[in-house]
Amino acid sequence: MNHVNIFEPGKPLTIGLLVLDAANTLSLAAVVDPLRAANRRAGRDLFHWLWFTADGTPATLTSGLQVPGQALDMRSDLDVIFVIAGFDLEAQSSPDLLRLLRQLSQSGKTIGGVDGGPWIMARAGLLNQHRATTHWEDLETFEIRFPEINVSRDRFVVDGRMITTGGAGSTLDLMLHLIRSRHGEALAMRTAGALIYEPDPTGHRPQTVTSPARLMARAPKVAHAIRIMEENLEEPPSIAQIARQLGMSQRSLETRFQQALNTSPGAYFLNLRLDEARRLASDTTRPVGEIALATGFGSAASFARAFKLAHGQSVTDMRQKA
Repeated sequence: MNHVNIFEPGKPLTIGLLVLDAANTLSLAAVVDPLRAANRRAGRDLFHWLWFTADGTPATLTSGLQVPGQALDMRSDLDVIFVIAGFDLEAQSSPDLLRLLRQLSQSGKTIGGVDGGPWIMARAGLLNQHRATTHWEDLETFEIRFPEINVSRDRFVVDGRMITTGGAGSTLDLMLHLIRSRHGEALAMRTAGALIYEPDPTGHRPQTVTSPARLMARAPKVAHAIRIMEENLEEPPSIAQIARQLGMSQRSLETRFQQALNTSPGAYFLNLRLDEARRLASDTTRPVGEIALATGFGSAASFARAFKLAHGQSVTDMRQKA
């Protein structure tokens, strides 16, 4: 069994990029472009990569871009394989692909999942008894579907030879972590600078719905309030309770929201909950009553009124049109 710890210094790393149909273009770029930039900044090839698809035919990304690649097989010269996926995951989780991923893992290969990739890995049984993450929109469903996985909100998770990320931005963090681990902080910083990107070195900052970290420098109280809102969609506290938790008055919090976002905290919180309700309506088959409870509405009637006012149609109408 050939096992390479990809986060330790060593010879140039050989990476397999398995690109599936309906993957997101930015997620693909987030894997390969930091490697390209690191090679360029270092002046030598520290990373090699090879392109694969499930069956050797080009994969079509959500943007319409086609990515050619050879069919994935039991190659012995790959140190790590990244499964880059986005949508239509059930249809693409073929028995042959899942069996091949299990065989590659058993042979000692490190397997990484990007964006929808963790779902493919989970269906193959590779993440059982491991810590793992996926995109924040799917964390709850992922945890219910795969109870044997220790699901984390971290931006990326490295657990032994299993690697998972939550999306394009967190994949950039992961790849810069890989560059830093193998070739030092200086090269990682130069690579991040080339991408004009400020990384999270550890990946432990939780994934968030609205990236309030951008507000931290100019409106930290607003950013903290948004974090509280995101963590309490199912049982939403009042704005007064949020303000007290932040050690300020409700009026002061409302003023800061108006200055930073040109809206009130109450309106912002309601839109946050209704955005999540729309995602659950379009991406899951959960009953309307469950969606109402999951987004903090005490009754189906109040939820239905708020949803239709916000989105111009009912959950049923939205699903029928989809």
